[in-house]
Order: sequence, then C-alpha cells, then structure tokens
Amino acid sequence: MQLKIYLLIQDAGVHALSNVCHVDVERISKRKPGEVLPPHDPEVVKCAVNHFLHKNEGDIMVTDVRCVAPDFHARYKALERTYHYRLLSGPERPSIFEKNSAWHIPEDLNIQAMKKACNILVGHHDFSSFRAFGCQAKSPVRTLDELTVTEVFPVMFFPSSLERSEMESPDGSLVYSRASLMGSSGEGSDVSSTTSGKSVCENGQEFGKRLRHRCFVVTARAQSFLYHQVRLMVGLLKAVGIGDLTTADVERILDAKTMTAAPPMAPAYGLYLDNVKYDPIV
Repeated sequence: MQLKIYLLIQDAGVHALSNVCHVDVERISKRKPGEVLPPHDPEVVKCAVNHFLHKNEGDIMVTDVRCVAPDFHARYKALERTYHYRLLSGPERPSIFEKNSAWHIPEDLNIQAMKKACNILVGHHDFSSFRAFGCQAKSPVRTLDELTVTEVFPVMFFPSSLERSEMESPDGSLVYSRASLMGSSGEGSDVSSTTSGKSVCENGQEFGKRLRHRCFVVTARAQSFLYHQVRLMVGLLKAVGIGDLTTADVERILDAKTMTAAPPMAPAYGLYLDNVKYDPIV
C-alpha cells in the first residue's frame, strides 16, 4: 500500500468540528503481490479507520469518506472556511467542564459595540494588521465574507423550572428567549420554596449555585485567512467589547497595515474550525 496524506494544519490547541484531509491510497493484492485492486468502498474505509481510532481511544473520528478526483487538494481546493470562537463573560471562573473550550472574559461585553466593529472589518481589505509573524501568504489582501458576534446558550446549560417554562412551546419544542439566558447575574435562578433562609446569600443567590456566564460566539467566514487572522480579530473585538477600544480605533488599526497595530490575539483554545466548503462535485 502506498499512502500519501495531506492535512489542514491547525494551531496547537485549536478545535475542529469538521476538518478535511485527502489520502492517496493504492490497494495491493495480498495474494498476488504487485497486482493493484479496485479501491475499497468509502464506507468500508470509514469504519476501518474509526475502528482503530476508537480502539486506541483517539480524540478524533472520521465522519465521512468520499472518492475524489486525482487533482483534489484539501487545502487549495477549498472554496470557503468557517470558524467560530467562543467567549464566556462573567466574573466567576468557568467550571472544569469549560476548561480549554472558551476564552473567559471577567468583564461584561458590549455586544452592540462588537457588532459595529465587525461591520468595519467585513469586506475586501489589506489585513496586514491581522497577520502574525511567520505568515507565509504572498498577499495580505483577503475578502472577509462574514464576521458576526451572537449571544448563545452556554454549552453546559441546565435550565431552572422558570427558564423551562419560558423556553418551551406548548408542543415541547424549544423557543429561544433572551430572558432565559439570564446572563451572569443569576436572576431567575430556581430557588426552591423549601430552601432554608440560611442557604441563600445576602444578594439572593442560592448557596452553592454557580453564577451563569453569558456565552458569545464570533463567526468568521472567508475563502482563506491569514496566519492567526481570526484570533487577532477576536482579540480586537474583545478589546472593543470591554471598552478599551472604540470603532474609530478599529478603523485606525485596519488602516495601519502593520503587524504590531492590533491588540494581543485571543488564545487558541476558544477557536473552532466549523466547516470547509468545496465544489459540489466533491
């Protein structure tokens, strides 16, 4: 068997919800050495690879296998890439379940200011201010098709009885409600009527109950990105969200076209590669 693998390189610590590689495999007969056999069915390859990944307790799994043209390249044939970045806002430290899965910001984030900053960066620009040292791209010019920030439910979200009543429709399906997020204030927490008064703190927070963080997701979509571009943009949005920078500063940094203009980039562990889009024939 002759095996050649090409992988999309990710920064250490970055997560991938869906990543793509291409593998050139030549299937040789065991009975007649040198005889090339037709390739295995894609589903057989998927099951076989997952068998060994799970057997060795690997942290990845194969979700899809397809036959592609000989000239297909997982990196250079990509039409579009989508990244997400998770932010947790609130004074309390995140739980162990959120470790290395989101960037914790102790301060409150001004989502409206962050949205305005996103609008400035979307489009066709010279993103020299958002490329890290070591970037091998020949040109810093990129077209950013989407940059948004959205408040979402935290991943580890266990609703109280009050929140459940606000979130469910009569047929039991989920109904999104801004009030049900509650933010990091702890308002609306489900304190049982049988709870002793001694178990409630002076601020009304139930004893032992963690304050809930607000969770924000930054989404960036483009055909390609510069080295560390997304993390640098998120670092800028965070600075805008906590009030360290204004939208005028965002324009100034973008126009500076220098690697040292932007604030420190966001850590790797909050970044997720969501999807890589290819031509429909793939």
